[in-house]
Amino acid sequence: MEFTAKQIAEMIGGRVEGNENAAVSSFAKIEEGREGAISFLSNPKYTHFLYDTKSSIVLVNDDLELEHPVGATLIRVKNAYEAVARLLQLYEQMKPRKTGIDPTASIAASATIGKDVYIGAFAVIGEGTVIGDGTQIYPHTVVGDGVKVGEKCLIYPNVTIYQGCRLGNRITIHAGSVIGADGFGFAPNTEGYDKIPQIGIVIIEDDVEIGANTCVDRSTMGQTVIHRGVKLDNLIQVAHNCEIGENTVMSAQVGLAGSTKIGSWCMVGGQAGFAGHIQVADKTFVGAQCGVISNTKGNGEQLIGSPAMDPRQFFKSMAVVRKLPDIYKELNELKKQVAELSSK
Repeated sequence: MEFTAKQIAEMIGGRVEGNENAAVSSFAKIEEGREGAISFLSNPKYTHFLYDTKSSIVLVNDDLELEHPVGATLIRVKNAYEAVARLLQLYEQMKPRKTGIDPTASIAASATIGKDVYIGAFAVIGEGTVIGDGTQIYPHTVVGDGVKVGEKCLIYPNVTIYQGCRLGNRITIHAGSVIGADGFGFAPNTEGYDKIPQIGIVIIEDDVEIGANTCVDRSTMGQTVIHRGVKLDNLIQVAHNCEIGENTVMSAQVGLAGSTKIGSWCMVGGQAGFAGHIQVADKTFVGAQCGVISNTKGNGEQLIGSPAMDPRQFFKSMAVVRKLPDIYKELNELKKQVAELSSK
């Protein structure tokens, strides 16, 4: 579909600067712009691309001051990044949705399938499972017995949802993820380990998105809970009995040990790790590769390093670490001098 600058500006509450009839039908990065595409500029590092881009339309922030003439039509908005996100959402919604049930899908007779549901080739729907209206289940996905999946969910290929789990509405789960596998529970004995049965479930609330190859383990007893609006990246491990608060976001390769409680509106960088049985307060910022081993203080605390600490303390510590070779050398010299004085 094709849209003019005027139409786009009306959609996002922007102001056109240039040809309001300039038309676009695709998106492009500003440095890879092409005619008929719309781009955006939000990071000042990319400002120089604005003057040479071939894109027909560029979204920019209201306060951008031009240093040279620009060939593209501009749409000024309060926040260009948010505006392009809205446009991409609209674009995604315009894509045709898959419908129908593939004849190779295996659906238990006791399962309940809602209206306008898509179930792809070789997908499996277990006994007593409920699939809500408008949900899309892609090929080779397995939804176990007694699972409840809400409305308008999007479950990509090769996802496995174990028995008894509960999923809300408008949830997206990307390929290869596993929901409800056993938590890592073993009791040592004289001959090895006894497995502790994991009899709980996983509950995922509305508007959650889970990246590819992420695992959310079922609880030993009770529930592992992912609250409303959480966004998890690829390759994340959420252990048994964990709880992640509303609207928290986590980058790739984060690991949560058992019974960790993460608050609401937290931001967690890639490869961060959390010890078990700790509580992370709301609005905590956890940097990449951070190791959180105890409860956090709250009040928007920022943490980096392993073990996790305040950024100012971390940088002071790193300044000392860089000097350790010289300090070590000086220490050895002092030891020699002390030894010589002692011998005299």
